[in-house]
Parts: sequence; C-alpha cells; structure tokens
Amino acid sequence: MSNSPTFSVLTTAECHALLASQHVGRIAFTFRDRVDIEPVHYVYRDGWIWGRTQHGAKVSVLAHHPWVAFEVDHIEALFSWRSVVVHGRMEFPDPDGSTQDQERYAMGVEAFRALVPGAFTEHDPTPTRDLIFMLPATELAGRSATMGTA
Repeated sequence: MSNSPTFSVLTTAECHALLASQHVGRIAFTFRDRVDIEPVHYVYRDGWIWGRTQHGAKVSVLAHHPWVAFEVDHIEALFSWRSVVVHGRMEFPDPDGSTQDQERYAMGVEAFRALVPGAFTEHDPTPTRDLIFMLPATELAGRSATMGTA
C-alpha cells in the first residue's frame, strides 16, 4: 500500500467556510505588463471580503484597475491543504462619500473590529491603514489536497 494525494474541488459552502476561518489572504492585481501580489488582513462576512490598507502604489493602481484575484489558504502539510480564489472588482467605499459609501465604510469598520477590536480607534495597532476595501465573494473556486491510501 502506498499513500498518494487526492485533489478535490471544494463546494461553495466549503469555500465560504475557508474564507471565514482565515484572516490573511493575498490580493493579485495587474498594471501594464506586471502582476503583483500582496498579503492583506481581511474579515469575511455576509458574502463580502472586508479588508483595510493604506494609501500607496497598490491603491493607486487598484483605483484604475480594480479587477483582482484574492487567495486564501489553509495549509497543514504538503498534501494536506485547502485553497480558495475569489475573482472580482475591488471597491473602496469613501467614508465622506455618498450615503451608500458611508454605510459600506461603516460596515467594513464594524467587520474589521471583530478581528481587531481597536481598529479605527485611538488604540488601533495599524492607524495608517485607514482605507476599507470590499470584494464580493461571488465568483470563487476552491481546491484541496488530502493524503489517501491507494
């Protein structure tokens, strides 16, 4: 008998469960002939990925090219892992913008405070990260690997 890995497709429910169980993911985005990928903290709530970042090159690019891939993994071993990729359009709700933007920004702050209670307060461990981003988790796909016996 030999052990061999089994690769599987995750169900939509399994994808949502993985997104909810983790809080660090990676955003991949393009600009001209370059693809970049950056780790970010996030909270998954009600079908949305909520995160925060600060002003900089990434935000400048995403303001004009908002289509991203967002990946989250849970890795236990070489052949024991689960991974989800979400594709979509990233949005940055403006806290001083329209009523809808203000509501979305407030929802993002509330979601993030579930992860970091001091977020967006005087006790914020990362006060320069004052931008909220949101990404709908509607276009997603997941895969997993497990060890089995052949």
